[in-house]
Amino acid sequence: MKGHTVPRAFSELTFTPTVRAHQERMGSAKTYAKFIEGGPQQGHLIGEPEKQFIQARDGFYQSSVSETGWPYVQYRGGPVGFLKVLGPQTIGYADFSGNKQYISRGNLDGNDRVAMILMDYANQHRLKILGRVEFTEGQAAAASLYPEGSEAPAERAAIIRVEALDWNCPRHITPRFTEAELRPHLNSLGQQMAQLQAENERLKQELSKLS
Repeated sequence: MKGHTVPRAFSELTFTPTVRAHQERMGSAKTYAKFIEGGPQQGHLIGEPEKQFIQARDGFYQSSVSETGWPYVQYRGGPVGFLKVLGPQTIGYADFSGNKQYISRGNLDGNDRVAMILMDYANQHRLKILGRVEFTEGQAAAASLYPEGSEAPAERAAIIRVEALDWNCPRHITPRFTEAELRPHLNSLGQQMAQLQAENERLKQELSKLS
């Protein structure tokens, strides 16, 4: 991304010795060295742009790691705003019952680290978050995190302490649009079609009078 700066907190967690070795081999080590040595200090804090972006999402990808060392990626979706910013370093959501496999839940008991990717396909934006998750069981604990209009009871509250975040390069993000994003345009097209149909009907009637 043009002008993209990797926050120091993110690079310190992700640019391990083996990663740096590959950067050296592929010729990008010098480019990324400046992020470790002089990148933005506050790469773990949620600013206003991040807050607005996070709370405008209707889903995200969440990765945990099992006791066997295998990563597990899960998509979590809900109404816009179900992922809430609770502070400059804290986000959370009400964890509702799913298929009851509890793979992510179990993984995070053994290793509380979580990686998240939040996507805005329409505008080709992507935010990566690294954090640690703490669960509080029970509906009461999750009550303040309920999405507006939610009727299903949550099983627990999931609170994530953000340790690093980074806006990712938009390259290769294919624009996609939800029904809600398309609806205003579809409504406008529908109105135009109705006007054209009405005009077509009017012209038909005028022609029939001349024949």
